[in-house]
Amino acid sequence: MLSGKRVLLIIGGGIAAYKALDLIRRLKERGVAVTPVLTRAGGEFVTPLSVSALAGEKVHQQLFDLTAEAEMGHIELSRSADLVVVAPATADLMAKIAGGHADDLASTLLLATDTAVLIAPAMNVRMWQHAATQRNLATLTGDGIAVVGPNDGDMACGEYGPGRMAEPLEIVAAIEAAFGAGPLSGKHVIVTSGPTHEPIDPVRYIANRSSGAQGAALAGALTALGARVSFVTGPATVPPPPGVEVIAVETAREMQAVVEAALPADAAIFAAAVADWHVANAGAQKIKKGKDGLPEIALKENPDILAAIAGRSENRPNLVIGFAAETENVAEHAAAKRARKGCDWIVANDVSPETGIMGGAENKVLLITGDGAEDWPRMSKAEVAARLAQRIAAALA
Repeated sequence: MLSGKRVLLIIGGGIAAYKALDLIRRLKERGVAVTPVLTRAGGEFVTPLSVSALAGEKVHQQLFDLTAEAEMGHIELSRSADLVVVAPATADLMAKIAGGHADDLASTLLLATDTAVLIAPAMNVRMWQHAATQRNLATLTGDGIAVVGPNDGDMACGEYGPGRMAEPLEIVAAIEAAFGAGPLSGKHVIVTSGPTHEPIDPVRYIANRSSGAQGAALAGALTALGARVSFVTGPATVPPPPGVEVIAVETAREMQAVVEAALPADAAIFAAAVADWHVANAGAQKIKKGKDGLPEIALKENPDILAAIAGRSENRPNLVIGFAAETENVAEHAAAKRARKGCDWIVANDVSPETGIMGGAENKVLLITGDGAEDWPRMSKAEVAARLAQRIAAALA
């Protein structure tokens, strides 16, 4: 699939640079020729010797290499590869690419190239969320640069949030997709994510405790495998991944309408934590405290989006996957839910407060299929997403 391809790998300066060593190994295993470029800051985290040993090629570091520059080496480097990959792509490198700067070898190569570019951002969560970085990201994606990650997780600095570089296998999948060789190329997948907010009045609502982290990670993993993803998200705290079509909703009824409008699809994955009920007598104005006592709130059941899509006679996706967040008897309840809803798979987990899974960086899931139950080990939500995306790709092949 990747054998014979040439990748120019630019390694930026950040603690995530150590993952670039594993990325080189993974690419070499697949028959990819890797030409490494190490920035000055990148050289503070990994050595030229280790990079060169894994790549089996000279490491390029200096813009003004007199021998190479006599042959316009930086131009040749920028155009001889089939794909330019920047991993890690620091905030500084992203800003240079977006602004068209060329003050070192890496930025000069990126400005001079007419080859497709894929970046894997990695930085502190505050740097990633800064308005300047998000403006630069919008510029880069608007210029056609592909993005993989970043993932949520603990930072080397001790903070938590989005900013961790995608795992090497996620980047490999994104490289495959960039070459049009991803196993989900040509497939359309719908992913729901986040909570829904069901208004009580204009300022209050009913909701579930969901950050949207697992749904966002899954949408990113599917995109990295080449899928066209319709990402239907409630008001989540975790931002959507780059490269997906984002349709923001608030209520369960809005989510159902958007999902139905997005059909047909090859697969539909319902990771959203949809509220079971909405308020039938929601106030048009803010409900005030009064001498008449507590207000009466009448609840009405929300539509069952998973069962509705799984039970369709027309335009039913080939693969319908539900999620089951349980606090007890996880396997039994998940198997019963799969049968009741009529879906193909259920991804179940224990969200009891002591597990730290709801809103946390890790997950431990039980995959229920027609062949039985698979108990997956505890791992990061990004790793769960990558593993599930690969299973989805295999099922749709």
